[in-house]
Amino acid sequence: MKIQRFYYKQNRLKQLRAFCYTAQSRSMSKAAEQMHLSQPTVSLLIQALEKDVGSKLFERQGPKIRLTTEGKIMFDLSLPLVEGLEGLNETFHEQCNNLVTGSLNIAAGESTTLYLLPEVVNRFVTLYPEIQIKIHNVPGLSGLQLLRSGEVDFSVGPMLQVPDDFWYTPLLSYKPILITPPGHPLSEKKKITLDDINHYGLILPPRNMSTRNTIDEVFHQHNVDYNVKMEAGGWEVIKKYVEMGLGISIVTSICLTGEENLLQIPLPAYFPERSYGLVLRRGKFLSPATRRFIELLAPDTLQNFRGNDLNGHGNPVLHKSA
Repeated sequence: MKIQRFYYKQNRLKQLRAFCYTAQSRSMSKAAEQMHLSQPTVSLLIQALEKDVGSKLFERQGPKIRLTTEGKIMFDLSLPLVEGLEGLNETFHEQCNNLVTGSLNIAAGESTTLYLLPEVVNRFVTLYPEIQIKIHNVPGLSGLQLLRSGEVDFSVGPMLQVPDDFWYTPLLSYKPILITPPGHPLSEKKKITLDDINHYGLILPPRNMSTRNTIDEVFHQHNVDYNVKMEAGGWEVIKKYVEMGLGISIVTSICLTGEENLLQIPLPAYFPERSYGLVLRRGKFLSPATRRFIELLAPDTLQNFRGNDLNGHGNPVLHKSA
């Protein structure tokens, strides 16, 4: 009888892992790759879980699957359990030896990686040399996809809209700034309009960058066209080309050090102040390495949770009410 109960619990964990991996990736084949199982085995595990709980957890439309209402409830309940068990070894060693081990995966765009994270990463590596860090250099929407699929622990960057399944806290404010070479005709104008900018060629980042989306939206709202003379990836490249007189640009203030040979012109009438921030998936179990990094990046963040938002190890579990 004891052997049967043990087998049941062991099998239930496999069922929940198969279910969570499939829900995150929206693909049984990808879940099978993660678990090193065959796709039919993953399918059988999910079917067994559905039979045990008496509810259909996925809606299947050809090759596409999505969570049912009951499936979403099961996902919210089971994901912290699966992630907590998978992180048990790291948490155990931290509690026993005060030693933080494991890995840390961060999603961040180029500006965040270059201008916001270096000092914090340097401090973290010094304090926790056993942790392996991987920074995924991706634009904001791609970072959310990686966070939702469980491939990264958190994301850092600008956010225009925060989906319901994520939690966001601002870290640093920034302003979009018009930059031109010294002596540019726009430097003589006391008030610059979007029509004024339209007369000159712009050097802008690709359309998958959040700043480019903001620029598109502002010009569109004011029914003003603009001329993209050059598209270049990376603020350092854009600043260099503007210094060379190849065009003008609108960049985020976070990338400006004051040492550039550029004229900086704020445009508060068109571009309000925005923020870079920390993005976490609600309900996600935070590993010891994740918690320690957040403590360095945003010291007050973990302290802002109420007592019932913490598990037994002081680990916040982020819910929609947070």
